[in-house]
Amino acid sequence: MNTVYVDGVYIGKAKNLGQGLISDTDKRPVANRLWLWPQGLGSDEHGDPRFHTGPERALHHYPAEHYSYWRKRHPQIDWCAPAFGENLSTHCLTEEQVCLGDMFRWGGALLQVSQPRSPCYRLSHRWGIPDLPQQAQNNGRCGWFYRVLKPGFVSADQPFELIQRSYPGLTVAWALRCFYREPLEHAGLKKLVDCPALASRWRDIAIKRMRTGLVEDWSSRLLGLPLEGLSA
Repeated sequence: MNTVYVDGVYIGKAKNLGQGLISDTDKRPVANRLWLWPQGLGSDEHGDPRFHTGPERALHHYPAEHYSYWRKRHPQIDWCAPAFGENLSTHCLTEEQVCLGDMFRWGGALLQVSQPRSPCYRLSHRWGIPDLPQQAQNNGRCGWFYRVLKPGFVSADQPFELIQRSYPGLTVAWALRCFYREPLEHAGLKKLVDCPALASRWRDIAIKRMRTGLVEDWSSRLLGLPLEGLSA
């Protein structure tokens, strides 16, 4: 694997977008080092703790390479990190190049790829593009999440290094295609279920699809519901 270049590290505060919708997609760059712990990066906040945080989604990584695509597709927006609400932006590491379960050393922390990101309707609210989550899901430019195996201080000027690859055939790009483009293909679902490094939520969904032959409804995540994301 080529050297991975960290372009930026980002955290933010949860914001009210109106009508009670709480979002965490508006993040800001941080130059100083931050403590990366099992629940997230520094003081980073999350709009909906049910789906946007926790040990399986401690850090969101989005490749900087994708923004050239979004600039061409939607030139009215000056796309740049962290437009997709990412915590970490890099060059030379995309969904095709990273695998489920990959372990990375970043500063004093040890990370493991836990699952792809499932884009949600908060992106639509932020950028005024109703089908943006669906576009990202269809083209696989979603990014991915890490779990934190060892907490530690991290910063943009510290190396980001792959130290172990246990599932070389199970790229994040493959997982996204399997999960969303061929959602009932048995062999793919079986590989997801049998990968212990994959987040339990993804494996549970794959098991349910295999058992029922049905795909869950994605509309609440992609389009939002009246009560989704409302503050208590």
